[in-house]
Amino acid sequence: MRSFASDNNSGVHPSVMEAINQANKDHAIGYGDDPWSKEAVETIHRVIGNEVDPYFTFNGTGANVTALRLLTRPYQTIFCAETAHIYVDECSAPASQTGCHIRPIATTNGNGKLTPELIAPHIHGVGDQHHAQPRAIYISQCTEMGTVYTLEELKELRAFADKHQLYILMDGARISNACVALNCSLREMIINTGMDLVVLGGTKNGLMVGECLLVINDAFKQEAKFMRKNTAQLASKMRFLSCQFTAFLQDNLWKKCAANANQLAKRLCDGLKQIDGVKMTQPLDSNQLFLTMPRPVIDKLLEDYFFYFWNEEKHEIRFVTSWDTTEEDVDQLLSSIKKNS
Repeated sequence: MRSFASDNNSGVHPSVMEAINQANKDHAIGYGDDPWSKEAVETIHRVIGNEVDPYFTFNGTGANVTALRLLTRPYQTIFCAETAHIYVDECSAPASQTGCHIRPIATTNGNGKLTPELIAPHIHGVGDQHHAQPRAIYISQCTEMGTVYTLEELKELRAFADKHQLYILMDGARISNACVALNCSLREMIINTGMDLVVLGGTKNGLMVGECLLVINDAFKQEAKFMRKNTAQLASKMRFLSCQFTAFLQDNLWKKCAANANQLAKRLCDGLKQIDGVKMTQPLDSNQLFLTMPRPVIDKLLEDYFFYFWNEEKHEIRFVTSWDTTEEDVDQLLSSIKKNS
């Protein structure tokens, strides 16, 4: 089955699978004291920078919870878009695990992107013991609406955060797609924009399992290893998580995988725009497409494809292309839609 429901549904890149196979030889010391984990850390330092302390985790929710636990105390507020993954899709884990007030903010045209102007009205009660205290800004790159923060927009958020003594967590589940869209490096996205913590995502872009929490702000480096263990994200057989990131970052595999997903998303978008009754509801920035079409067409399409409704009342659905999506996959989907329109 070829799926356009999510890039989580795609397989594992052969280079990543080979890295796992190579790590699966003989015995190795657990919890990260193995050659593969050390190599992965060295690779991350070479590609992104020595300023980064990498912590491999089992999944994105775990990485987000670990990061937010590092950044906050239970009497504080985390600001996020109303469509944010930590607010909508993580079963309240960030709220229950941090004890924080999570403040969702409506974004301009529902594009999922926070701006200083949108956050500013919610900065109040500072120093007042009756109010949760502003502490952190959570953003997704790419956003849950498929849009991408420009480097300048991220720097503007950094300046705003500094003014109000806030910290920024970037959830980079699809950070590779964002870098390709902006034609920038991982370092430019992560270090040059001044992020405090970043989740370097790989599962959606060719890895089997696992994400990597990058701790950049020195204020949080001493506690990070303890917090990872406390949030149940320390893997005993760490080599099978870490070795994937070496393969992922070598020879620009991360970029090649994301480029394929983005390019095929554009091919799909261009084709959809030629079909009567189809309307795009968000600009195409990356590998996620949001659109509406007549409900009978959607229902017929569901007989052959699985995908998600974003707003069922408005007949809005989402398609996502992956590192292994092919031109044939896209053309077959377009053919099915045209046939049923």
